Amino acid sequence: MIFKMKGLEVATKDSSFYANFRFRMQNRMGFYTNGGDDLGISEWDARVRRLRLRVDGYVLSPKIGYSIQLAFTRSDQDFDNTGIANIVRDAVVFYHFTDKFYIAFGQNKLPGNRQRVNSSGQLQFVERSIVNGIFTVDRDFGLKAYYNNTIADMPYRFKAAVTTGEGRSVNGTDNGLAYTGRVEILPFGLFKNDGDYSEGDLEREETLKLAIGGGYSYNVKTNRTGGQLGKELYAQRDMGTAIFDLIFKYSGWAYESEFLKRRSVNPLTFNAAGDVRYVYAGWGNNNQISYLFKNNIETAFRYSIVQPEHQTTLYENRKEVVEAGLSKYFRNHRIKAQFNLNYNTEEGNWNIHSTNNYWGALFQVELGI
Repeated sequence: MIFKMKGLEVATKDSSFYANFRFRMQNRMGFYTNGGDDLGISEWDARVRRLRLRVDGYVLSPKIGYSIQLAFTRSDQDFDNTGIANIVRDAVVFYHFTDKFYIAFGQNKLPGNRQRVNSSGQLQFVERSIVNGIFTVDRDFGLKAYYNNTIADMPYRFKAAVTTGEGRSVNGTDNGLAYTGRVEILPFGLFKNDGDYSEGDLEREETLKLAIGGGYSYNVKTNRTGGQLGKELYAQRDMGTAIFDLIFKYSGWAYESEFLKRRSVNPLTFNAAGDVRYVYAGWGNNNQISYLFKNNIETAFRYSIVQPEHQTTLYENRKEVVEAGLSKYFRNHRIKAQFNLNYNTEEGNWNIHSTNNYWGALFQVELGI
């Protein structure tokens, strides 16, 4: 066994088995105010946000890989939505046909929007945006395929998945599945150390780098308000989610943008008592820009908007959030401290005196190997 910042590595002498053990934790403290001009505290957020153990490796041959990830905090187990402690986040087997093509069978992230596929340990803000929180497609069980190649030295990637559509908490399956596809192009070549899936330009790209991605996920007969996430609906619904995103990096500067749009023909469901649960039909856009100074202190700014459409407007208002972030990276994203200040608004009313507006402040320390 050898210990590195990449984790604790275990390998057999004949190279027939390899495992890399890693952990990380996020300790968080913060608050939200009663209103824009009422700075009384309405809610505290003081907790271990994430505590995870991850094991990656291969068996028999490097062609047969695996990835296991376990979560040990309530907020990381989707407990409040499902009432089940979903400890298992990833449990997937990979088979590499070639260096350019491999498949996966099991539970892991769908090829969805960039910010979701980013590890939560690679974020430049304490948490993902409200756009991701409402419209993302998340982990699911099924079969996935990944292919990458180049055209005239321009890398491109194809990703596809056929999955159950019910997310991590499913106890059984029905005849409705989710179908997800995504394509990515990198017109100026590869990012250093897979930086297109890591926020902030910690690698200080010496030449301009850009990655553009787009995809679509169609979930048939889902039982949950967000497809793979959210509370259980009172009846099954179909939903489609379109995704477009990009990331740009150069010399310490980074810019990331995402646009997601979800449609459902009949998003509302009711129980016998008349209670309603619904698919959030609408769209969202998130934009964030940052600069990393030479002392590894980063300043970042984010603007996010979510807009409900059609029947969803009966129950949801337009929401906008502006957020400023300050991060200190001690060992890239593995060890860092972050402070965020955000202002939350509804219905396009930015007046600080509006009763629906409020402030939030969060401080988080991340430590991992």
